[in-house]
Amino acid sequence: MTKTNSKKTEKPQYKISIAAEILGISVHTLRMYEREGLIIPFKKDSSQRLYSDKDIERLNCIRNAIHEEKVSIEGIKRIFSLVPCWAIVKCSEKDKQNCSALNGHAKPCWTYKHENNFCTDRDCRECIVYNEYGNCGVIKEKLKELLL
Repeated sequence: MTKTNSKKTEKPQYKISIAAEILGISVHTLRMYEREGLIIPFKKDSSQRLYSDKDIERLNCIRNAIHEEKVSIEGIKRIFSLVPCWAIVKCSEKDKQNCSALNGHAKPCWTYKHENNFCTDRDCRECIVYNEYGNCGVIKEKLKELLL
């Protein structure tokens, strides 16, 4: 994929109603996924939510996990919580000591309030961990890479 195509797919462009229509779900369900920490929509200053092609792809993966694989939302959150974010962004030992995500196991790193560590004042929507590890296959490959 070229850089141009990559940028295009990451550009927030779909209003919540359009994203819901594309996915074949309700706006309420989309908002619930956001509340549960499965997705971080782009928010304009007016608080209007926008979604990119990449967000739609992530949501399709989540929907597949729920409906085809029979994984609960709680299960998906726990899978995301296993992403070794501290290894991916190469946190220092001090950062690791102040990292709730490293010690937690019930929710993804991007759902924590980060204080006094590498992620403080960073936008999780822009983070490589959030952007690149949104499905189980990619997560498993990263774990194998780190362990082998």
